[in-house]
Amino acid sequence: MSKVVKDVIWCSSSTKDLSKFPDDVRDVMGFGIFQAQIGKKHTDAKPLSGFGGAGVLEIIDCSDGDTYRCVYTVKFSEFVYVLHAFQKKSVKGIATPQTEIDLIKARLKQAEEHYRQWKEGTG
Repeated sequence: MSKVVKDVIWCSSSTKDLSKFPDDVRDVMGFGIFQAQIGKKHTDAKPLSGFGGAGVLEIIDCSDGDTYRCVYTVKFSEFVYVLHAFQKKSVKGIATPQTEIDLIKARLKQAEEHYRQWKEGTG
């Protein structure tokens, strides 16, 4: 029996943003997304707080003292939506900056709308 591999939907600039990450970080993020595609969870993937459970996850990786994050959702049975990829530049500890949270929320709404249209056959 073969595993089902979900398609990835890259929201807005997420693929372009991820492409700017260092190679080693891109490898970690890419493997994490692949794990989500086959229904598994990368060991570094954790639920992003403020999104009500484990439907929105983030992978955090560091390279040369910089921190990078990739946020995706597995809320939809046929797709993995990559919502955002960014270098964390907050000076307030480990908290995700509110501007990044707002962007993730907006892209999650776009993903929900895309999925609804896809299920209805209009997307």
